[in-house]
Amino acid sequence: HVQLVESGGGMVQAGGSARLSCAASGLTVSTYCMAWFRQTPGKEREGVAGIDFDGSASYADSVKGRFTIRKDNDTNTLYLQMNGLKTEDTAMYYCAAGRCPDTNDYWGQGTQVTVS
Repeated sequence: HVQLVESGGGMVQAGGSARLSCAASGLTVSTYCMAWFRQTPGKEREGVAGIDFDGSASYADSVKGRFTIRKDNDTNTLYLQMNGLKTEDTAMYYCAAGRCPDTNDYWGQGTQVTVS
């Protein structure tokens, strides 16, 4: 049974930083493609950052240079380090995993990030 559990959301001041975590069970993050998505009310879910099984990362243009995605194979956890946060980064953030190249086989429940 696969579970992805996000944590680390909350309220952050503009210009500040936050780190999201996604603890995985039932799968090994080192062998899956994983990603962070976000969604705001009334908008479609959008991809924020993705990381392949070999550690290659990609980012949405809106977060390049500010966000960093990484996997910790020892703790089986996915992270999203978010720096220089802007009010437009306010959203529900979701962790996702899939058999490469897909990243949408499994989803977490989401964690809210609010930037003010």
